[in-house]
Amino acid sequence: MKVIVAMSGGVDSSVVAYLLKKEGHDVIGLSFELWDKRDLASSSLCCSVETINLAQSVARQIGIEHYTVDVRDTFYTHVIESFCESYVKGTTPNPCILCNKYIKFDSLLKKASELGADCIATGHYARVTEQRARNGEQRFLLKKGIDHKKDQSYVLYVMSQDELSKTIFPVGEFTKDRTRSIAEETGLATATRPESQEICFVGDDNYTDYIKGHSPDAVKAGQIVDMDGKVLGEHKGIAFYTIGQRKGLGISSPVPRYVADIHRESNTIVVGSRDDATRKKIQVTDLNWIAAEFPVSPERAGVKIRSTMHEVMATVTLEGENVLVEFDEPQWAPAPGQSAVFYRDDIVLGGGIIL
Repeated sequence: MKVIVAMSGGVDSSVVAYLLKKEGHDVIGLSFELWDKRDLASSSLCCSVETINLAQSVARQIGIEHYTVDVRDTFYTHVIESFCESYVKGTTPNPCILCNKYIKFDSLLKKASELGADCIATGHYARVTEQRARNGEQRFLLKKGIDHKKDQSYVLYVMSQDELSKTIFPVGEFTKDRTRSIAEETGLATATRPESQEICFVGDDNYTDYIKGHSPDAVKAGQIVDMDGKVLGEHKGIAFYTIGQRKGLGISSPVPRYVADIHRESNTIVVGSRDDATRKKIQVTDLNWIAAEFPVSPERAGVKIRSTMHEVMATVTLEGENVLVEFDEPQWAPAPGQSAVFYRDDIVLGGGIIL
């Protein structure tokens, strides 16, 4: 096959390109220029100057073509602006999901079409399989990677059937340790590169400083109140708080206080006990269903409300264009703006945005 590989300059995508080349495929590497802070070079950031150079080095090392695609304008509109606007509205965004939804796979498939490629590949720890429905329709399923500590299916729930049909995730069948050992055995330039931790366009900067610079209106002070409405202090702008936050509240209290709610309309932060920041029920909108267009309702499913957690059991019920999620046990700090992703065993049913 002719395959376009998204190369971030990390070990995972480097190993993908190497393995596909070794299998005899016609492999082309592709890296994205995503953001304008071009003087920020850090080995732990994706899509920085340094990591694009690393991707080019690996491409030369394994003997494949490499392209760089400038998607800065689109990235700014769909990811950076959305990131800042979400915090200003008092919600907590996930920029990696926004990038997957609006940038990465769309750009890869466009380049694949331009170059006559059969499919695209990335270094995500996930898997794609085919399923034949009872009506004979072919459907593609998104599954967890076999390394559950590294599984990245949570950030991929936004993928469409068309994208899944043309995408492969070679390291989804590996553990992270196995991937890194392949890179070391092969002597790839990225073999010892550390994991990317920061938000790529923020880097080592404090994200609150980034938001201040991008959206000066975010710095609008308001009241911090308790669950009964008693004023306890003043906040520095709702953009700088998230549900479940404990540190940096700037109030004195004999007991721990957590952000339990954020009211944009009144520019108010509500704090309470840890129990006040837990939820038995949440509503989810902007849904994308992968396993079926119209899931059974109510549906018993495992649910993740953040990428690093194990899914917990809940009942998911369709309510118009949204769903109601009723957890078997109350969950800590579901943050509006983050995603809830639904699973049946290792299959991703779909997901959406927490209201």
